[in-house]
Amino acid sequence: MTTELSHAQSASLSLKDHKFPYKWLISGGYPAKSIEYHGMTVMTTFACGGGSTMGYKLAGYDVVAANDIDPQMAKVYKANHNPRQFFECSVKELLIRDDLPIVDVLDGSPPCSVFSSAGDREAGWQKDKVFREGQAKQVLDDLFFDFINLVEKMQPKIVVAENVKGMISGDAKWYAREVVRRLQDLEYKCQTFLLNAATMGVPQNRSRVFFIAHKTNKHLELNFNEPPITYKNVRLSEGTEISKVTNAYKQYWSQGEPGGSIGKFKSIKKLHINKVANTINATSLHFDAVEPRNLYKEEIESIGAWPMDYNYCGSKPHYLIGMSVPPVMMAQIALKIKEQLL
Repeated sequence: MTTELSHAQSASLSLKDHKFPYKWLISGGYPAKSIEYHGMTVMTTFACGGGSTMGYKLAGYDVVAANDIDPQMAKVYKANHNPRQFFECSVKELLIRDDLPIVDVLDGSPPCSVFSSAGDREAGWQKDKVFREGQAKQVLDDLFFDFINLVEKMQPKIVVAENVKGMISGDAKWYAREVVRRLQDLEYKCQTFLLNAATMGVPQNRSRVFFIAHKTNKHLELNFNEPPITYKNVRLSEGTEISKVTNAYKQYWSQGEPGGSIGKFKSIKKLHINKVANTINATSLHFDAVEPRNLYKEEIESIGAWPMDYNYCGSKPHYLIGMSVPPVMMAQIALKIKEQLL
């Protein structure tokens, strides 16, 4: 699917073309068209800022519990989502608890930098990692299997696990196959999907792998074809500056091609006005298509389909949004699961 629109198409794009709004307020009661609360329950692990949580709520689910090992993420999550149960610990520690809820869906996004094409890949496998907020060391490529052990303990009807597309490429393919095999050993039918948020009503090219496992004889179909939302639709003439642009960056900006990298900074992109924005990630800031500046906070929130009144509790917006599943992306998947499996 092309991610470029003509000026006329882009100018006429409106909310009516999309199932979920990409500009919204968390205080607005999770707005969506014709999506009723149905009470199916979710526990989300590796919750980060709650991207998945907001997606499930947009699709009418009740998120009854959440988990994250990171104290800062726990603070942010509690401030925005007021969870009934929050487990600030490793997933491995959840395995010995006796107060976990009974839920329809167990969700998880194990940290994925060891599989990302922008990360360490194979060089980082089986090595302890410490995140910037300073929690305990963890071997990141073991976390997915800790999550599967939690599946065995909790026995949810549906399992949803998300990761980067690098998990199904190169030497990492064996790992993805092992994830599927272990879920099958628990008598789950596991389907693997590579999805791009740009086809799901998110103003961002963000490809992610989803493992969705269930104990039904049904076959889940995930087909999305919503009109792309280009940077033109989210760009502002003014807003809240994220960080100031140095003279060096201005020089690189003038040399960068629209949609391409800025000089030697391969992970920093100069956006294209008539194309969907590049992936927002946790470690770099993208640049405006028209003038030499970073994106405004409000633009980053729109690109991430993130609520405009979110409380970051001192975290950088692009870091938290880049670390999380876009809420609208998860809402689309959760709605299909409800319609086809639950």
